[in-house]
Amino acid sequence: MSLIQKLVQSYKLWHSLLAVFPKSSRYTLGAKIDSSFLEVIELIIKASYSDKVEKFISLKSASVKLDLLKFFLQIAWEIKCLDNKKYILLSERLNEVGKMLGGWIKVLK
Repeated sequence: MSLIQKLVQSYKLWHSLLAVFPKSSRYTLGAKIDSSFLEVIELIIKASYSDKVEKFISLKSASVKLDLLKFFLQIAWEIKCLDNKKYILLSERLNEVGKMLGGWIKVLK
């Protein structure tokens, strides 16, 4: 499965969780997580159409954004917006995406 497909699957899972996210955090932390997901997807798609230099820049940006996304998900878990099972499921998928993204960056170096 491609990097984009894995990321989109992760986003679909997140999107289903956002509907049950506590209302007090849905439009702040939930919206931030949602926009971070979309930005990572956008940067990776942009990279796939770019030349080598632009590709590297986009992938590095996507990697940073992915790390921020993981951080925001951890905060959501810590403040009990996500239960353990959902957090673990999302984290495992995003870790796999991170490994694939890191491999792509390594190939470009």
